[in-house]
Amino acid sequence: MKKLSMHSLPLALLAFDLLLALGCGTNPAGVYSTRNPLVAEYIVNAHLTGEVQVDFGTDTSYGRSTAAYPITPGYSFPILVAGMKPSTTYHMRAKIMSSGTALWTDEDRVFRTGAIPILPPTIRVTNPSGGSAAQSSGVELIMLGSSPASAFVTDRQGNVIWYYASPDRNDVSLIKPMPNGHMLVGVHKASVAEIREITLEGDTVRALSSQNEALHAKLQKLGCDCKFLFFHHDFVPLANGHTIVLGQTTKDFVNLPGYRGITTVIGDLLVDLDEKWQPVWFWSTFDHLDVNRHLFGLPDWTHSNAVLYNPEDGNLLLSVRHQSWLLYIDYKNGSGSGDILWRLGNQGDFTLNTPDPSQWFYAQHFPSFITINGSQISFAVFDNGNFRLDSTGVPCGSGASACYSRAAIFHVDQNTKQAELLWEYLPGFFSFWGGSINQLQNGNLEFDMSQPFSPPRVGSRVMEVTQSTPAEVVWQLDIGGGFAYRAYRIPSLYPNVTWP
Repeated sequence: MKKLSMHSLPLALLAFDLLLALGCGTNPAGVYSTRNPLVAEYIVNAHLTGEVQVDFGTDTSYGRSTAAYPITPGYSFPILVAGMKPSTTYHMRAKIMSSGTALWTDEDRVFRTGAIPILPPTIRVTNPSGGSAAQSSGVELIMLGSSPASAFVTDRQGNVIWYYASPDRNDVSLIKPMPNGHMLVGVHKASVAEIREITLEGDTVRALSSQNEALHAKLQKLGCDCKFLFFHHDFVPLANGHTIVLGQTTKDFVNLPGYRGITTVIGDLLVDLDEKWQPVWFWSTFDHLDVNRHLFGLPDWTHSNAVLYNPEDGNLLLSVRHQSWLLYIDYKNGSGSGDILWRLGNQGDFTLNTPDPSQWFYAQHFPSFITINGSQISFAVFDNGNFRLDSTGVPCGSGASACYSRAAIFHVDQNTKQAELLWEYLPGFFSFWGGSINQLQNGNLEFDMSQPFSPPRVGSRVMEVTQSTPAEVVWQLDIGGGFAYRAYRIPSLYPNVTWP
């Protein structure tokens, strides 16, 4: 049996193919353990043309499947099987299909997962309202952002079914699924940050350090008069192989109003990395925003925390927390000018459907698109509420009113610059940092409150609620002993696969 050519493998299997090339992968057909105790390696000897996938579960009814991969007869084909609970016996079987019809099904094979070497935080799932509304499908991706093993995926019962532990003990700050089946990971240690593309087993396919001198030199050649410090908060893997990354930069100013002498102001960069992770486009807050507008003071001027890509027009939406603005940026798939097309938020370019300034979002996190139809865009945002203005224009926390957080949905008309608050849910907490929000496949909203509880209680809360008024809480996940910077539902661990 020949090994599959590297160029014909899905990217998620390149690391294994390299082992074969080195003579390290000589296992016959069957199921084998990997370095990740929750991930198995299923090797299939291909004898038919079609697609191969693996069904797996705790009994022979299976219930979950991997993605389907094209195969060629005469080659051995490895598939990483992930999405299993620790210390549990699983049944799995591979099958070769053509146009959805099974041509061959392997015998049932048994695999037992191992224990997780680093314990996750305490996780508890409840249905507080006890209502009959259905939960949405999928599994939960949780990012604690403060330890070497701080990226977990759980099922909706709260059981850990996948995790990533940085082998060099760096803190894992961010993780996102990629279109090719890999995970894109952000890690950091002190002032050095790195982005990594990893397999489900946890092997690093490639990495880019914020201290990479070639990266700095190429940014300068693009015209970036900037001091690139490190990657932070977010990145967006695009379908064309590019990756939009958010980075931090600084610039010195002299005698700014209220700041005598030299002030080293911290701003943000957006960098477009091509398929080879070479910079081909950049955008800087220093080129487009007024440094004298600093709602949170200096030196941490903008503190952007999320970036979205609009596939309809190829532009970017940037969440700038310390401006309480969402910026729409002319990216046009790398050919845009970088101009700010509009600023959404208090003192921005839009008129809200109410004169009450408290209804804008403040110090927000994690906007996510709900619908895009030309100039009409609806999106969800986790509204942290720091320095929220009350109806008279007085900021909360100053003795006038208490700050509060909420989940909100806004609609904007880009042509008329009219904005409307469509829906909101106030969970009764003030989570002054972190958070995420998404509309789920069944129309429910799920949001994460990173620190809703007062000290000394340490923990986060994730809630799935119906998009109704009043909303019904249909699922709640509480984390104890750690803070979830982000937590949100993903369909599965595989592209184009949804687990019930």
